[in-house]
Amino acid sequence: MIEERLEIPTLGAEVFLYRPDRLAEYPGLVFITDVWGVRPAKVRMAKRLAEKGFAVLLPNAFHRYSRNRPDGFWVEDEAAQNRALQELFAALTPAQMDSDGKAYVDFLLAQTNVKNGQVGVVGHCYTGQMALRMAAAMPDRIAAAASFHGGWLATEKPDSPHLLLPKVKARLYFGHADNDSLMPKEWIDRLEAALRDWRGAFESEIYQGAAHGWTVPGRDGVYNELQAERAFEKQVELFDATLKA
Repeated sequence: MIEERLEIPTLGAEVFLYRPDRLAEYPGLVFITDVWGVRPAKVRMAKRLAEKGFAVLLPNAFHRYSRNRPDGFWVEDEAAQNRALQELFAALTPAQMDSDGKAYVDFLLAQTNVKNGQVGVVGHCYTGQMALRMAAAMPDRIAAAASFHGGWLATEKPDSPHLLLPKVKARLYFGHADNDSLMPKEWIDRLEAALRDWRGAFESEIYQGAAHGWTVPGRDGVYNELQAERAFEKQVELFDATLKA
């Protein structure tokens, strides 16, 4: 496994790039963490995808909030958590998701051993919507986009991510928790109705027995190994079909 720690000068954003070796070109993936940032569990998740034959870019998507920290941005105190969450959300607005996403894709495709052409993107939690927004902002460059336990994907607000579907050409995958206050059933139903009207290639599934954040190893009381493995296989299937065909 080749690992590089780099920085995108135009953003001041630290990124990690993982790929199996230096002897071949690999299709590119942008792996965006949840709101708590780059930390050992997320690094392991990104490396696992790279081992399947991809060049995986793992950016610090919340670079306006802080530079990378060894254990991400999680804080134990509940009041401090709430303050941190509001600051993290403010550090990555919808407009910044578009502009930063374009910078990530440009940077990834400029790297050695990364195939030219289209890339994939996967987001988690707050950045599930970023994957969709990137697909809408770069319809000819994003071949596939996935969201796991993504929140706020189909709200009643005028800037709700699901309203961008007419701009998307990518194949989409949504994996929802069945117990998630950030993406309740009403919003899942609204998203799926919009997806059917869109008539693009998509899959939207509810993972039974899964709570918000179930894909992240080490989250006590939240991580669901069985469903996390299923989610991983869904990602590999999606990106194999769209980036390696």
